[in-house]
Amino acid sequence: MPPLARRLLLRHRHRPRGGLPRSLHTSPPAADPGVLACRLSSRAVVRFGGPEALRFLHSLLTNDLLSGAFGSAAGAASPQRYAPTPNAPARGPAPPAYAALLTPQGRFLYDLFLYRPPPRSQMLDRTGSAPETGERPAGEEGEPQEVLADVDAAEVDELLACFKRYRLRSKVEIDNVSENFACWQRFGLNVVHTEPSTQEPEAQSIGWGQGVDHAGESAAQGNGHGWQWLKDPRLDYLGYRGIFPADTIPPLVESDKEADERHYQLWRIENGIAEGSTEIPKGEAIPLEYNLAGLNAISFEKGCYIGQELIARTHHRGVIRKRLMPMKFVDEKGQELEQAVAPGSEVVDEASGKKIGTVNTALGSRGMGLLRLEEALKQGSTLGISDNRDVRVQAFKPDWWPAEWTQMLDQQSAVA
Repeated sequence: MPPLARRLLLRHRHRPRGGLPRSLHTSPPAADPGVLACRLSSRAVVRFGGPEALRFLHSLLTNDLLSGAFGSAAGAASPQRYAPTPNAPARGPAPPAYAALLTPQGRFLYDLFLYRPPPRSQMLDRTGSAPETGERPAGEEGEPQEVLADVDAAEVDELLACFKRYRLRSKVEIDNVSENFACWQRFGLNVVHTEPSTQEPEAQSIGWGQGVDHAGESAAQGNGHGWQWLKDPRLDYLGYRGIFPADTIPPLVESDKEADERHYQLWRIENGIAEGSTEIPKGEAIPLEYNLAGLNAISFEKGCYIGQELIARTHHRGVIRKRLMPMKFVDEKGQELEQAVAPGSEVVDEASGKKIGTVNTALGSRGMGLLRLEEALKQGSTLGISDNRDVRVQAFKPDWWPAEWTQMLDQQSAVA
């Protein structure tokens, strides 16, 4: 069997220019290796540094960054002795966190993937050996905290300005470090890993504080932050994500498996997962309608943050009538239509002519839209595009949705 990327190129010859291969579906064939990696040019990297960086972010964002593994890692513990084995990590890497910054009215502004770089005592030196064992190195206890975040590249300047307005007297440095770092994603069917480990099994022998892989040694040398593939904090089957030095190719990225970012975008679209301020309308989107609670972006246990009042009220009311859903665009015979629908198109129930939602993202024959659940999931309904009667819309309920999101609708369907 030829490599996946080669087969994708072959399929490019049999589809319209600008479309995408049809191999990356929600349920690919079991024989398909289905593992790709891509550099996310749509994301920029921002650094938050200083002794109050973590508390500053915690006070603003929707997720709890002080409790659990994310908040307790990176030197928060009391001084301890490290394992005498040179290449064994003293403790595992801190898992990344996913969170959002909202307006005071509870509307979405920006999403952020947050990473805690390992303390320097856990990094390997340039020879691949631990810097030293024994007591914590002098000065580490008081080292400034640091958080790296990958954010929407199209909004990075406005994001920086927004966070700096909130900084006031907090001891926090906020910098765009995209020239030095880049965000990457590994995704696909066979990259799924549901075990508790934060790191990918293949990657556990590669990177700072782990065993030495000489094939990746050049990427490790000279990198003061360390690098690791870490489990995507949203869903297990989204794969692995990481921030890496901009001038290196991450480990486990094979030359014939590196893909264009549009393949990752299609993977997300087919699973109904939006990312960034283009797919989650800035200043307009209600986070719960865009499923951010189901993607581990919102904590309902933490204290106050910007926009919390609307989120808490909507959550405790327990009724979300509209949600972001994946869609497929087909003709009246069920054949997929490539590039036939533009974002902003209205989705209507053809029987009643009633608008039930809007397409917010379209790529090839796939898209996502904010749809009224009752009409979108009603058995026997026929959906279309208001200004293009030749297009039919098939809306899907993703497998990862919690049952309670549609439980009432399922009961109504059973009665009917």
